[in-house]
Amino acid sequence: MPKSLISIQDFSKDEILHILEVAKEFEADREQSFLAGKVVACLFFEPSTRTRLSFEAAVNRLGARVIGFPDNRNTSQTKGETLEDTIKIVSNYVDMIVMRHPQAGAADIAASVASVPVINAGDGANQHPTQTLLDLYAIQKTQGKLNGLTVNMVGDLKYGRAVHSLVEALRWFDPHFIFTSPEELNMPKKYLEILDREGVDYRQTDRIEDGLNICDVLYMTRVQQERFPDMDEYNKVKDVYRLSASMLGSVKPNMKIMHPLPRVNEIATDIDDTPYAYYFQQAGGGMYVRMAIISYLLGYR
Repeated sequence: MPKSLISIQDFSKDEILHILEVAKEFEADREQSFLAGKVVACLFFEPSTRTRLSFEAAVNRLGARVIGFPDNRNTSQTKGETLEDTIKIVSNYVDMIVMRHPQAGAADIAASVASVPVINAGDGANQHPTQTLLDLYAIQKTQGKLNGLTVNMVGDLKYGRAVHSLVEALRWFDPHFIFTSPEELNMPKKYLEILDREGVDYRQTDRIEDGLNICDVLYMTRVQQERFPDMDEYNKVKDVYRLSASMLGSVKPNMKIMHPLPRVNEIATDIDDTPYAYYFQQAGGGMYVRMAIISYLLGYR
């Protein structure tokens, strides 16, 4: 079975550092052609802007070609075809599959039947490993290191797949976590148990002020409306945290604000022009990181 990237745990610490190093090389020289003749399927069963376009740009920058779809409305799934059958068929046409799906665990199902590498571009509220790798790239670039940082994750820690993957990756780098959320959106127990087993330091709070001035990275998230089974529950917590420039007077000078995007109203636009805002640059690095992941899984770098 070919190596896939379904969970961030599919990569070792050394593999993660290798991906970050290759991404740096691609940022210095992004015009490559060594994947000429390869075809990559981008199968997005759920809407996406940054992830889909950055993957497609990465494939094109490497000289390969892209086929696929941006949503599932025009696929045979609307006729009742199973995900397994779709993946088996698509595997015949391509050298790699990049897939986003609203169902947690769907990427693992796809990898179990695919004859080519599968990259998880987000599966429900479960995992988003390529987002994590671009987050690590941004953290390393802004802080000059990954080790020993204080990372404050704010907002929807229950349904936010980006923070789930990021917790699993950063645990290798001696972090100090602050988890800021209302009780309804706390970090799932299974991730806290991982940190407990490995002796990783963390604390939980529902007040953003508790960790704002001591963190190196402030990782904001939107409340994931599409994951809530009950809209009344969503409406109770949707505006729980709103970060504005007036709140940043005592933050550390090296502090950077990151966000997996899209933002709704959890980061005010007056922060965009401060030296702490890094979410747009963070997203921009995603193409280079995804170039590195594709190259690595196809055996080229």
